[in-house]
Amino acid sequence: MGERAASEIKSVGIWIRVSTEDQVHGESPEHHEHRARAYAELKGWHVAEVYRLDAVSGKSVMGHPTAKRMLADIRSGAITGLVFSKLARLARNTKELLDFAEVFRACDADMVSLAESIDTSSPAGRLFFTMIAAMAQWEREEIAERVKASIPVRAQLGKPLGGLPPFGYQWVNKRLEVDPKDAPVRVLAYELYAEHRRRKAVAKILNERGYRTRAGALFTGNSVLRLIEDPSAKGLYRANTTKVTDNGESWEWKPEEEWVYTPVEPIVSEELWERCNGILRSQRSDRKPAKKTRYLFAGFAVCLCGPKMYVPSGSDKYTCSACRNKIPVADLETVFRSELTDFLVSPEEVDAHLAAAAEMIREKQRLIDLAEVELKKLLLQENELFDLYHDGLVPKADFGRRLKPLSERRAQIEEELPRLEAQRDVLKIGMVSNEEILEDTKDLANRWPDLPWERRRQIVEAITDRLVISKEGVEVALLQVPFGDDDKLGPYPR
Repeated sequence: MGERAASEIKSVGIWIRVSTEDQVHGESPEHHEHRARAYAELKGWHVAEVYRLDAVSGKSVMGHPTAKRMLADIRSGAITGLVFSKLARLARNTKELLDFAEVFRACDADMVSLAESIDTSSPAGRLFFTMIAAMAQWEREEIAERVKASIPVRAQLGKPLGGLPPFGYQWVNKRLEVDPKDAPVRVLAYELYAEHRRRKAVAKILNERGYRTRAGALFTGNSVLRLIEDPSAKGLYRANTTKVTDNGESWEWKPEEEWVYTPVEPIVSEELWERCNGILRSQRSDRKPAKKTRYLFAGFAVCLCGPKMYVPSGSDKYTCSACRNKIPVADLETVFRSELTDFLVSPEEVDAHLAAAAEMIREKQRLIDLAEVELKKLLLQENELFDLYHDGLVPKADFGRRLKPLSERRAQIEEELPRLEAQRDVLKIGMVSNEEILEDTKDLANRWPDLPWERRRQIVEAITDRLVISKEGVEVALLQVPFGDDDKLGPYPR
């Protein structure tokens, strides 16, 4: 197949943060950028944006305008990945690193840390998101435990629990008490809902009788829903339920395990509250669930002309909406299974393959070490020459003649070094992915028919880049890194 369509090329950003202290130690922002660009080029990615934070400490960067711009680009899909030299360059603050990673994971965007050989666009790299999620969960549980311990104590001490009181309640002497003005309205809402079983009907009746929300607005179906679901009416006040989003412009729910409940005076019976919420649950269960992916290669089957191919309702063939190219569902799975058989070669060949890869990594590292040693020698020679010129021991004309070859060679090495590092980075990250996949997929082709559909789909998602369907046949591109060709360090088409 020819070059992939421009719309399929992954757009990434490059993150560069070098503090003043780092610059003193000779770390160049330009070097980090060149290394990241070389990595992206080897992967066939388009660098859409560079985010530079010059002389900025890593203690807290999430509130920096450049970081906010980067996160906005991630959320909008302007970029779908971020390349940086190492995790400490993104954030030295563990809390912020977890927050960054959770945003990326939620937006299905990738993080590439070259020093730690982390590339979440690879199967092995996705383990990083799993670990980050576990760490974030642990942190949330720790916070929740502290909050759960503190809120009851604050309540016993007579301190307000924070936030606006629920409709039907008010803060009196730092305690949550029933509001004699709004509580009857809320009771009426439950009674009306138990009778009519429709939120909008309840809102209409409340509005017609002249009742309004605490803000003076008309009741709506959603505002009635919030009143019905809020357990404060039955005597259980929820706290620590929401948080402000990263952009500071809206809010979102916290995980339920972080919520804290405190007893308050009820305004309706528990029986009425449970009856109304039982009606809500029943109505939700009657709704048809959203359709899930039913076909193994949905999202991965791509037509040669560009669009992704899906199975129309009532059909048994993946179909291109543009050129009407088709392939039977069963035939595509047969081709994929055959590809697994061809790919999963004998253990001896796998070992030889990985050994050759390791040797290539060692060779790249040897070239990097030699380049770094030569660069230090050139810098030392340049400094010595400057000292001689400054002391008047080298004439001006001779100084320029002797400096020129040193400077030219140094420029060559400074240009070549990031490229060598990027090649090594691609090989190292690919090596990790190869080892994990080959270990996990031993004898996979033979076991394939016995695997449940969900497991087969997980494997397709883990090891497949795309399946390109043309009139002549199918090209399967697995998420592998070929170690035998320095010029093509991208997905491995079979």
